[in-house]
Amino acid sequence: MNANLYASRRARLAAQLGADGIAVIPTAPERPRNRDSDFLYRFDSYFHYLSGFTEPNAWLVLAGDGRSTLFCAPKDLEREIWDGYRLGPDAAPGVLGVDEAVTVDQLDARMPRLLENKSTVWYPFATHKGLESRVDGWLSSVRARVRFGALCPEEQRDLCGPLDEMRLVKDDHEQDLMRRAGQISARAHIRAMKLSAAMLRDGKDVREYHLDAELLHEFRLGGSQYPAYSSIVAAGANACVLHYRADTAPVRDGELVLIDAGCELDGYASDITRTFPANGRFSGPQRALYDLVLASQQAAVAATRAGQRFNDPHDATVKVLSQGMLDLGLLDGNKVGSVDDVIEQRAYFPFYMHRTSHWLGMDVHDCGSYVEPTQLGEISERKDPLSNEIIKNRPSRILRPGMVLTIEPGIYVRAGEGVPEPFHNIGIRIEDDAIVNETGCELISRGVPVDGDEIEALMRA
Repeated sequence: MNANLYASRRARLAAQLGADGIAVIPTAPERPRNRDSDFLYRFDSYFHYLSGFTEPNAWLVLAGDGRSTLFCAPKDLEREIWDGYRLGPDAAPGVLGVDEAVTVDQLDARMPRLLENKSTVWYPFATHKGLESRVDGWLSSVRARVRFGALCPEEQRDLCGPLDEMRLVKDDHEQDLMRRAGQISARAHIRAMKLSAAMLRDGKDVREYHLDAELLHEFRLGGSQYPAYSSIVAAGANACVLHYRADTAPVRDGELVLIDAGCELDGYASDITRTFPANGRFSGPQRALYDLVLASQQAAVAATRAGQRFNDPHDATVKVLSQGMLDLGLLDGNKVGSVDDVIEQRAYFPFYMHRTSHWLGMDVHDCGSYVEPTQLGEISERKDPLSNEIIKNRPSRILRPGMVLTIEPGIYVRAGEGVPEPFHNIGIRIEDDAIVNETGCELISRGVPVDGDEIEALMRA
């Protein structure tokens, strides 16, 4: 563990709290899965970003002068036999680089004194159930001492704001972890592709959960701790369900399979989607739609570089997809007009209903504002052509080197009136992870093929 890395992050945050400010950051609680078992534990991202500490039942307190206090579980040899090793408060300063560590059972007793004579208390709003009430209780204890000259913080502020801005631009350490996570996930997708074709060639019954098992195997084989999110393994028409989960549905010869899956490595997520023919060979209609989605992704990648706006890749995607829908007959130009009309009226929406990108980092949908902070006051209004709702627009974020986002266009064709039958029940999404740089972006998930011919060649091997 690089204690200096986390110390530098704490110092950067402390500088934003104000001399009389203090921040309180809890980690995530353990959550019961059933009667005598918890869900696999995963720490809070904000807490880990500042501490590197992975144990539950811990709090970090950071003062504006930079002094840090960790509250953590005490050493308990009997409980460690059952639950595993604990670092403990004696060892924590040397390992984590915090100034002080005490047992978590002292939290309620110590916090009022830490808050006393501070002007502002910062904590992450709306992220930890009961945290606001906990802070209120500590402040009540401070107010009980005002007759003795104690000052109580008069302001409470959301710590998510400054932390989100810090986390939005990834440092070299974070980028390296995300590259490695992308490599592991790419290998997992390759395993699933190969297994699908091999089992069908051998005449075996293939289910979505067979492919999901390959993903999980490669994640752990590569050193990942767990999936970054619940894997989507959608065969056939299931691919038209955006948040479908791997289940028991058969993977049939002649259908497509959409897999949206990525591992988490040391707290950092990857997020990859590939759509491939279950038997390794695209049909004509499948390939036509696939090549359209790939072309739209290529346009989005070309629009992703420092100085561009966050919305630019989405706009590039929509333009290519809209023209393709007209060319392939998914949209009737006599009814919807030109490609510009399609975009203006959002006539593409029945086939492409999500955005092209989201931030990626410690959380798969990572924190960070999508609005450019230097232009918050520049507001325009438009009427949405589908909902008739008046929407207030602000300029989208200007991309900077070190920002990481997904690029994931798709097309989802359900059976319906006027929809050409050869395209019925075909869902396609292609997703890669991109680190923004000065000249463009680095696609860190291309260890798995994306070109249709390369996918077919891989699955024949």
